[in-house]
Order: sequence, then structure tokens, then C-alpha cells
Amino acid sequence: MILVDSSGWIEYFTDGPLADEFAPYLENYAEVVTPTIVIFEVYRVIRRQRSEEEAIAAVAQMQKTSVVDLDQFLALSAAEVSITHGLAMADAVVYATAQASSIPMVTTDAHFEGLRNARVLSRRS
Repeated sequence: MILVDSSGWIEYFTDGPLADEFAPYLENYAEVVTPTIVIFEVYRVIRRQRSEEEAIAAVAQMQKTSVVDLDQFLALSAAEVSITHGLAMADAVVYATAQASSIPMVTTDAHFEGLRNARVLSRRS
């Protein structure tokens, strides 16, 4: 199991420079955990940059993963993560979800550097 952050899904769906690096993590949707906030972020970006149809298609693919809703437990865990690591709300929710699920996460967002079980793929060539 692995959690792919919004940045990874966006790379994958938009055929970004790191799409091929994220592809192996997304080959088996049954092994991917997706917080609902990631669905929000991916839909918003693809809807703005591409089209509503592509955004809806992306969400349909993401719904094949293990989608995790934000509940009270995760909200409080995310608040603690935000305080401890200085992460913004959405990033704290993503990281808290990975930690609560005891799984690693993969992202391109540098502010996850150094956090336990967070793999950051570099956008630099």
C-alpha cells in the first residue's frame, strides 16, 4: 500500500515530466490510498488546466483506490502534524492519513522532505 499525493496524480494524469516515475505506484489501484482532499486538489487543478471532462475522468480513476474520508480522528491527527511539522492543512491531512494507515507516501512537494515514510521525487532534471 502507498499514498500518492496530489502532485503525483497530477503528474500522472497530465503526462508531466515525472509521470513515468509515478506510474509504477499507480499500476495497481487496489494498493493506493487516497485521502478525499487529494481528490479535491486533483479535480481542481485538472478542471482549471484542462477540462471538466478530464477532471471527472481523473476522479473516476482515483475512486478505484482506497479512498479515505476526513473524520474526527484524522482531523485531530492532521492538526498535530501541522503544528509539529509546520504543514498547511491539506498537506497535514495527507501526511496524517499516510501515518494513520502506516503506509509510505510519495510526492513532489519538497516540504515533505525529511518526514518519516515520505518519498519526495525531484522535479529538477
